[in-house]
Amino acid sequence: MDPVDLALCLAVDVSASVDFDEFGLMVGGYATAFRDGSVVAAATAGPAGAIAVAMLFWSGGADDPRGRPAVAVPWLRLADAAGAAALADAIDGAPRLPQPGPTALGEGMAAGLALLGAFPGRARRLVLDVSGDGRHNHGRPPGPVRDLAVAAGIRVNALAVLNEEPDLLDHYRAEVIGGPGAFAMDCPDYVAFAEAIRRKLLREVGGALVA
Repeated sequence: MDPVDLALCLAVDVSASVDFDEFGLMVGGYATAFRDGSVVAAATAGPAGAIAVAMLFWSGGADDPRGRPAVAVPWLRLADAAGAAALADAIDGAPRLPQPGPTALGEGMAAGLALLGAFPGRARRLVLDVSGDGRHNHGRPPGPVRDLAVAAGIRVNALAVLNEEPDLLDHYRAEVIGGPGAFAMDCPDYVAFAEAIRRKLLREVGGALVA
């Protein structure tokens, strides 16, 4: 893969707290965001003129064959509107794997770091983007995984969906995000997810002002 300004791994919660309709709103929100002209402009505004994006779904831990984190969309390069459309189509078509289970947030983050570590190219920045609607309740805790990411020069940002746990943003700020410039945002529910993730991506890629 040609060099990019950013390698962005989207680590997405598909645990049992995310029902069928919420999953559709979430995945559809990501796809809609990448079809947005302002996001495409931001993604292509850096020196390399491109970013790379992969999506990972997570639920249970490595000890559960059906619940292990799974790559939903492999690394794709976004350098123009056509690349953004291809990415959005791949997200729209991603099957819901793994099976819904506990919220193994740390396991999902660890899988995201492994995916970033295997990025097949050169990137000026590496970012793990975590989204979900619940606290860690299974497997390895997220804090030490976050610390490993920071030590490796990877920034971890997060989007907390507050429909299940109104104080989830505090948990994400304390246990998930890390690295220079790291941030956490929230949205009230999955109906608001598309606009929230659009604004988050604009902030994340760093090539445009948030509209």
